[in-house]
Order: sequence, then C-alpha cells, then structure tokens
Amino acid sequence: MTGVRILATAVAWIVISSSVISAQDLSRYREFRLGMPMITVARQAGIMPEPRVVHRAPELIQELMWQPPRVAASSLQRESAAKVLFSFYNDQLFRIVVTYDRERTLGLTAEDLVEAMSTRYGLARLRVTEKPSANTGSNDTNNMLAHWEDSQHSLDLITSFPQTTFGLVVVSVRLDALAQAAIADTIQLDTFTVPQRGIEHQHPQTAGDRVKDAEARRVNRSTFRP
Repeated sequence: MTGVRILATAVAWIVISSSVISAQDLSRYREFRLGMPMITVARQAGIMPEPRVVHRAPELIQELMWQPPRVAASSLQRESAAKVLFSFYNDQLFRIVVTYDRERTLGLTAEDLVEAMSTRYGLARLRVTEKPSANTGSNDTNNMLAHWEDSQHSLDLITSFPQTTFGLVVVSVRLDALAQAAIADTIQLDTFTVPQRGIEHQHPQTAGDRVKDAEARRVNRSTFRP
C-alpha cells in the first residue's frame, strides 16, 4: 500500500511539473510564436500581410498591426486585447506588444493581472514598482509590473501612465538584439547620408531653370489663395 501511495505521489508530481513547464513557454503569445514569418502570423490573425516598413537597410524591420474582434468567435467571449503590434526582423517575429482593452481591465489590480499571467507563464521572476520598459514602441511612461525571462526570451507586464492601460511585451532576446543593432546602424547611416543628400540637391540653376521659375512665379502669384 505504501508503494502504491509513493507511485501515485510520483505520478501526480510529474503531472504538476509538466503543467508548470508548459505554462512557462515564453516563446509565444497565444498561437503566435516568436521567430514566425510574417505570412504565418497574418494567416493566424486572419488579416492581410500589409506591414509598415520601419527600416529597409541594412536589415529589413517591419511592423504588422492586428486589432482582434471584440468578441472571440471560437469562444463567444469578449476579447481582452485591444491591439497587438508584431515586429519582424528579416521576416522573423522578434517582438509582440499587446495593449489590453481598458474596459476589459477596468477594476483589475496589478496583482490580478500578474496572477492571470502566472497561470500561463509561471511565477514572475522579478517584480518592481517602477522601471521603464524598453522596446514597446511607445512614448508613454511605462511601469513594469512583472517580468519573466529565460535564456532566449523575455516577457514584461507593463502599465502606462496617465492612461493606466495594461500591456504585455514578448521578446526574442537574440532577434531583438539583432534588430536593435540594425536600427542603430540605420540611424548612424542616416547621419552621414542626409547631409550628403542636401548637398546633392544644391546644384546651381541653369539659365533655363531660372526662366521657368520666373514664369511659374508670375503665374502663381496671381492665382495663389491662402
């Protein structure tokens, strides 16, 4: 009988451990997994893959916005997420920023949100009262409510002020580092190329150009209405 109890306890521990391991998968948000190509993300979201190009060189950085239906068709429950911003580095999903519907989080405390996230991602590794959250793509002041991480992924539960909107930021550490390095290179490249572009446009006018400008000025002065 004792052996049976030990075996039952061991089996129960394995089941519990498996559920905890499953709950701590930080590589995904719902059905979206970091590293996915854009076409897969768009298909699973049920939207057209029409991204906004953030940078083209030296690496391609793109963003794709998804606004989920207010009511989830699969469960007929109201959707908690108001919008989800997907960011891609060379067609690999490296960041997911979720902004939750204020009506769906009305009255919820930070503890309520952390508890809900912990059922999916495990216990928070870090809890702080105030810390700027990086990589959100927002100008708002963000406070980090809870933080989860493993060797490859990072996840932050944040709130923004003064709107008091809750959000979730899911990041691939490796891809995000590559994306941030590419963005920094782009900024540095623009610093050198923008003045050069200005110089290139400062070619002296030819006699024909001056005549055209004078004629255009004469016509436009008489017809322009502020």
